[in-house]
Amino acid sequence: MTGIVQRGLKQGMHVTWTLGKVIFPITLIVTILQHTPILPWVVDKISPLMGLIGLSGEAAVPLVLGNALNLYAGIAAIVSFDFTVKEVLIMAVMLSFSHNLFIESTVASKVGVNWWIISGIRLSLALVSATVINLIWRGGAEQAQYGLLSSEDTASFGGPVEIVFQGLQTALFAVVQLAAIVMVLMVIMQFLREKGWLQLFSDKLAPFTKLLGMEKNTTMTLVAGLTIGLAYGAGLMIQAVEEDGVSKRDMYLALVFLVSCHAVVEDTVIFIPLGIPVWPLLLIRLSTAIVLTMTVAFIWKRLEYRKRKGTAHEHSYRTL
Repeated sequence: MTGIVQRGLKQGMHVTWTLGKVIFPITLIVTILQHTPILPWVVDKISPLMGLIGLSGEAAVPLVLGNALNLYAGIAAIVSFDFTVKEVLIMAVMLSFSHNLFIESTVASKVGVNWWIISGIRLSLALVSATVINLIWRGGAEQAQYGLLSSEDTASFGGPVEIVFQGLQTALFAVVQLAAIVMVLMVIMQFLREKGWLQLFSDKLAPFTKLLGMEKNTTMTLVAGLTIGLAYGAGLMIQAVEEDGVSKRDMYLALVFLVSCHAVVEDTVIFIPLGIPVWPLLLIRLSTAIVLTMTVAFIWKRLEYRKRKGTAHEHSYRTL
């Protein structure tokens, strides 16, 4: 058990270092830019577009960073601004669907799924979900509380030194909080892998994959994506495709499901420090993934049936 914890912590430290190199400088830069004419000018130009989905202009910063880089970069930018709970929830849902767009969509292409299809699905889900939440939810007007993080004291610092100090403090707290979550998650994942529970989970998941319209040999791909995400689980996913003989249809369905809710536990828990209700976030992602995948599977099956039927009629005509 001690060895598992040590290996998990080692992996957690590696991931923390990788993420910290992104989170710390972005939080620092964004915090400082708030006190320059640059960021307010950009925000002012984008505000009308953000308003269509219930967000203020400042929300463009975490959305761009989260899509271009990763989820942690988006979170680092969020804690640098004062947002309402509703705004943070909308951004959390959007980033859950479309974070790390370039890298993770490229991973999808490595297992035979078109990059543009996956990217289009992710961006569409982000925009539609934001619009729906904005129209349906009337609450969440109170200011979000970022755990140990607080931007209330920012206004009290007027000089350049004070502003930089505030940025450093905010960035440090952001890394500490997220690192604590990542370390725990990595230990848990290491334990599950070495005890063989991931394989057991894969076997138990077989009826669910059938419900989604996929064969049993797709379960390991789903487990990899659900537990450690598209980017971190890329190796396991590619290996599952090569060794388990997953069909092109099933891989498309698996990726449609995973782009909606990959790394579902980690990506949900990591939003807890932002002070938003995470259960709605989890339910939105899971329900969207299930409904979307079953819909695509049904349409695909109908198209295949019509194609086979047309081929059979053509063959009968030629025989006659």
